Amino acid sequence: MKKYFSLVTFSHTIFAMPFAIIGFFLAVTTTNHRFEWPKLVMMLLCMVFARNSAMAFNRYLDRDIDALNPRTKVRDIPAGRISANAALTFTIINCSLFMATTWFINVLCFYLAPVALLVVLGYSATKRFTFLCHIVLGLGLSLAPIGAYLVVTGEFATLPVFFSLSVLCWVSGFDIIYALQDEDFDREQKLHSIPSRMGKVNALNLSSFLHILSAAFIIAPIFFTHVGIPYYVGILVFCSMLIYQHRLVKPNDLSRVNFAFMTTNGIASVVFAVLFLLDRIWIR
Repeated sequence: MKKYFSLVTFSHTIFAMPFAIIGFFLAVTTTNHRFEWPKLVMMLLCMVFARNSAMAFNRYLDRDIDALNPRTKVRDIPAGRISANAALTFTIINCSLFMATTWFINVLCFYLAPVALLVVLGYSATKRFTFLCHIVLGLGLSLAPIGAYLVVTGEFATLPVFFSLSVLCWVSGFDIIYALQDEDFDREQKLHSIPSRMGKVNALNLSSFLHILSAAFIIAPIFFTHVGIPYYVGILVFCSMLIYQHRLVKPNDLSRVNFAFMTTNGIASVVFAVLFLLDRIWIR
């Protein structure tokens, strides 16, 4: 179990899971639908199964590339801790469990499940043909708030879209920062990324622009629904973390990329989600 947790980098669920919880309770508190424990559990299971599928498939598809990259050759498949076939089997099992869980939620979630899997699995191939791979990753994680909202309501709405767009821009932006580490390697291996195409300075500028958009989309819901003081504090924390991570990483100093990637973004998502939930209680 420990090996598989390592394979899927389970700690990275800290990015999308809080926004899935936001989407779920956004639906509960802004519609006539009631809170139901079975739906919450099934939503959380879907998040785990989808992420397991995406990460395991990414490690499976990238195993040869990872073996060549000094930064990634210690990952589980190139290091020999898990076989490629085991990772692929794990992917198939989690995809099946994801589909099965959506069957018990509602018809719309079940019909959209293959689309979600196509996006989150398809990301792994994108670096081979487009520098927009970071946007595709952001798109995959941005499905969390909308998907969780659909679990509760079974119908689309405008409000969760703002949170999904914020996640899309936020994740795309910090993935660009993370990819700075592999700029030279990507060029050598003819892999596509924004840093390898645009260089460090322009990549960081684009990342900053995406994070400005992310902040704007986090702010947008205040014009469409009633929020209280905790939500405004959440905006402040989230935006502060975005600014802070850009102060940590410079074109000539990538020593704190991992801290900017994991710690600041983890704080941003978790604290914002907690404050969002407090806000839902506050306005009641």
